[in-house]
Amino acid sequence: MLPFRRILSATDFSEASYQAVTRAAELARCFSAEMLLTYVVPAIPALPPGPNYAFDLPEYEEALIKNAEERLTDMINEPLFQGLQVRPVVGYGDAAREIVRIAKEEEVGLIMIATHGFGGLRHLVSGSVTEKVVRLAECPVMTIRIHKPESKDNKDDKDNKDRKDHKDHKD
Repeated sequence: MLPFRRILSATDFSEASYQAVTRAAELARCFSAEMLLTYVVPAIPALPPGPNYAFDLPEYEEALIKNAEERLTDMINEPLFQGLQVRPVVGYGDAAREIVRIAKEEEVGLIMIATHGFGGLRHLVSGSVTEKVVRLAECPVMTIRIHKPESKDNKDDKDNKDRKDHKDHKD
């Protein structure tokens, strides 16, 4: 298991996932491990044929995959990855299942993934990608918890609560 020879870092191009990718790069550097920077293009549901539109689904999917490859390549060219062996990998379909499949095929020793990315309604409907990866992966999964920055209002409320708690404990 240790040292890790290959680390898969999943991204959805959100700020949260970029923070996890940064930590994965640091770990890859420590272990001199190859890093697989991975993005999964979500499957597009098939549209019923209709006389009022013309939509070439395979062409659109190819464009999405090409765009993902370009974005991953752009990321890899950032200074963060200098001196690392990083390979872009694009999957297609269900993100969690694809991440797990790629990890198995590539004999990955560790998957690193953020606990929050683009979630919203999709998370409520089907659960988070991270939760599914943790359940399905055969290799260790390191989840990177990303804290949302506090707004000034929330910080002031927290400071006031901390002061009150401190005062209560003094008495």
